[in-house]
Amino acid sequence: MSKRTPTLAALAATAVILALVLIFGGSSASEPDQADAEAVPGQPSVDIISPRNGARQTSHAVVVKTIVDNFRLAPRQFGRDPQLGEGHIRFSLNRVPDCVDPKKLLDAINSPIGNGRLVGASFDYAEYSGPNGVLAERIGTAGSYSPSTRPEIYYQDLPPGFYRLIVNLAQNSGATTPVHTVTNFQILPRPGHGPKPCAKGKVPSAKAAARLSH
Repeated sequence: MSKRTPTLAALAATAVILALVLIFGGSSASEPDQADAEAVPGQPSVDIISPRNGARQTSHAVVVKTIVDNFRLAPRQFGRDPQLGEGHIRFSLNRVPDCVDPKKLLDAINSPIGNGRLVGASFDYAEYSGPNGVLAERIGTAGSYSPSTRPEIYYQDLPPGFYRLIVNLAQNSGATTPVHTVTNFQILPRPGHGPKPCAKGKVPSAKAAARLSH
């Protein structure tokens, strides 16, 4: 029995992550694999190399790496007029709430792939996304997304919890394009330092995930 316990715990944790994907978006399959299957030759695309969808880590920092195809990242054209096939990347990182409002949970259950998705606190500020967050503050997008003219971004000082990352290709002007991808990952708490009990009436994120997985 002692040998089975870690395996069962790991399977349970994986089930929670997959269920949270349903709440906050993304795919239970590998995002790059899905993107490859749906990509049209010659059309712009962006894939997330790391963190992989469903990744779990103890580090409170994450280096997001992407691959961009058929789209030129143009640092010198940032903020200028749109040009076909060039621009920059918009990174949007949000943390899943530890405790979910029952009404919002019900909306998510009734609309698992629509507007009912839950959105947590943003980490697109200078203290978390560094130079990209500084740039976001300069152009007025802090708390919404961190712009980047490179296919990667570094987030630091992230508290434990579940996260959803959306990556969009954007025009030089900052206007978004339909090209995007999503990944979900978890930062593990230290042993004995899990989330505090939810206030009366609130639903823990793990329990909310279990309800959506049925």
